This record gives sequence, C-alpha cells and structure tokens, in this order.
Amino acid sequence: MRVLLADDHGIVRRGLRSLLEEAGLSVVAEAADGLEAVRLCEEHRPDILIVDIGMPKLNGIEVAARAQKLDRPPGVIILSMHADESYILRALAAGARAYLLKDATDEDLLPAVRAVAASKPYFSPAVTAVLVEDYMRRLQTRGLTDSYHLLTDREKEVLQLLAEGRSNKEVAALLDLGLSTVETHRANLMQKLNLHNTAEIVLYAVRKGIIV
Repeated sequence: MRVLLADDHGIVRRGLRSLLEEAGLSVVAEAADGLEAVRLCEEHRPDILIVDIGMPKLNGIEVAARAQKLDRPPGVIILSMHADESYILRALAAGARAYLLKDATDEDLLPAVRAVAASKPYFSPAVTAVLVEDYMRRLQTRGLTDSYHLLTDREKEVLQLLAEGRSNKEVAALLDLGLSTVETHRANLMQKLNLHNTAEIVLYAVRKGIIV
C-alpha cells in the first residue's frame, strides 16, 4: 500500500510516517501545502492520500476533489479539527472515504487506512458520537421521528451497501437485481429518509450504526 501524506506541519507528518511505516506501509511522498499534494498525487499515484483539511494554498477538501479526477484516484482520508456535520458532508461530497479528528489519529489511522483500502468509509468514534448526538437533538427540537422503520427489508439492504461505498451497479450484482430496480429502491429510501445525495446516505448510516 502506497501512501501520500499532506500536512503543513512537519512534526505531524513525521509522526504519521512513523506510524504507517511501523505497520509496513510505504509513504511515497509528503506535501506541505494543497497544491503540492495535488501535484504529488499526479506524480506518484498513491493508493491512499492522507490530507489535513486546513492546508495552505489549497484546502484538504479541494485536494480530495481534484484527486478524484485522476485516472486512478486514491482513497482519501481527511484529518480535521472540526467534528461538525457541515465539514464532514463537504469532505464526503469531495470523495473522501474517511474522516478523522487530529487528536485521535494514533488510534484510528491504521483502521481508517484498512477500511479505505477496502473501499469502505471510516470515522473517528468521536465524530460518530457527535453525529448521533446532533441528529437526535435535531429530531427532538423539531418534534420529528426517525423514518428508518418505513424502509422495506430490501431498501435497508440497498441502504447499507450504498453507505459502504458500492455503486448502483455493484448493488444490483450483489443482490441479484436489475439496475433499474436498485435505482428505484435508492430513490424510495432517499425520499423516505429525506436524504439528497450519497454523502447524506453515508452519514445517516453512521448515525444509525448501520456502518461503523
């Protein structure tokens, strides 16, 4: 597994490199700003890109989005000081697979790398806790109820697979369904849960404990 590190603090990069190399991973390059990170992604074609959200010259979310345009895009892990939903949604929409709080990096980094290598999402437990807490508070404030119970068994299966990062085509193959049938299930479950895109599907699944 080939990893590119992008953080503007050299001491942070050294710590991350040490942890990754002790686990047998290869750090192919390091970047100190966002533009350099994009250039090094194009040059080295890493399997995994670990990038700080607050990079100079180009922020980590934009780096993630540009990396996804490569012919072989890396799996992106975002490091952040922010646990609020707006940042997480933007990171997921840009193509990030994992979102870690910087103060929990040591215990979460390697599980995140393994998850992203398997094309699965990963979030710091602290991030998950914040998402669940915020969601429950919003439901109570607005007097709403969770609509998960309205989903059919098939819609729940489709929801989980989509949240795990599967495409509609992959879901169809795994469940032995036609593509149009999967698309219909997807549209129905999004309407029932008031979700609007894949990023929101992933966050909903995290809140519900459907994926961890």
